[in-house]
Amino acid sequence: MKKILATGGTGYIGSHTVIELINKGYEVEILDNLFNSKITVLDKIEEITGTRPKFYEVDMLDADKMDEIFKNGHFDAVIHFAGLKAVGESVEKPLLYYRNNIEGTLNLLDSMAKYGVNELIFSSSATVYGEQDQPDFVETMKTGGAITNPYGRTKYFIEEIVKDYVVAHPDFEATLLRYFNPIGAHESGLIGEDPNGIPNNLMPIIMRVAEGRIKQLQVYGTDYPTEDGTCRRDYIHVVDLAKGHVAALEHMKAGVNIYNLGTGKATSVKEMIAAFEKASGEKLPHEFAPRRAGDLAEMWANPAKAEKELGWKTELTVDDAMRDTINYLKHVKENN
Repeated sequence: MKKILATGGTGYIGSHTVIELINKGYEVEILDNLFNSKITVLDKIEEITGTRPKFYEVDMLDADKMDEIFKNGHFDAVIHFAGLKAVGESVEKPLLYYRNNIEGTLNLLDSMAKYGVNELIFSSSATVYGEQDQPDFVETMKTGGAITNPYGRTKYFIEEIVKDYVVAHPDFEATLLRYFNPIGAHESGLIGEDPNGIPNNLMPIIMRVAEGRIKQLQVYGTDYPTEDGTCRRDYIHVVDLAKGHVAALEHMKAGVNIYNLGTGKATSVKEMIAAFEKASGEKLPHEFAPRRAGDLAEMWANPAKAEKELGWKTELTVDDAMRDTINYLKHVKENN
């Protein structure tokens, strides 16, 4: 069975993926600088799986330490989650994002080349599509246009770097996974999303409101051309997303291979609020506000390629994600 290095493996998506990999019998080691995650996640992974992954507290900007890890690691593949991801912060600190996300990836590719690791799965994002004329996004769409923030542009630039690297190394196997909107938590309630700073995405804000850390949810725009007037997005349960990485790992092939990981369905902001209230049995304080600049009315993944080529499709729903999120919030409250 392959030995996998997960960069950013103590983060939200990374930790869930590590669990699914261990459950499938893979040997997994984690590299993370703990900038946006906690070391206690290792305890949770061990509690859930019975296995404690080897852990390197290393910043990917440290090229010498990266080389040292690869020299001794003997990895078969890398799943690359590590990167700064706060959209608002990226607008305020663009150089930090370009340096961290892009230089870190360059160091990773350098180390992989030096030590003969030729399989990479990159944690990309639907943000690379920018604004499109149709709401269902397919992998053949042009990318890089009208991306509204430096975070999204780092994902786009890294995709382009990987594509150029593969041209120079034709035997290299690269898979780019474009996520839509991950939500939910592990069914155990032991791990879930806990971002540092002020979150930008809907679900973390709902969580903060439910915890009383934010007074109320701002619903931006009620006059969109959708059924209830609010924006609609494709929300994917993080466990389904994690299983998508396992499927990608099991279907690696030479060249650059790109897959959307989403449900193929869109849920509106009002529907998300209703789902949370139904699952929690409590009202979620919210108020309506004018539209934000740059928000699309609706968008969702067309995941047909992933189903056809990887044999993967989502199994969990928004309601499942709300149930698991509330379970996670209860565990957090009980342990604080």
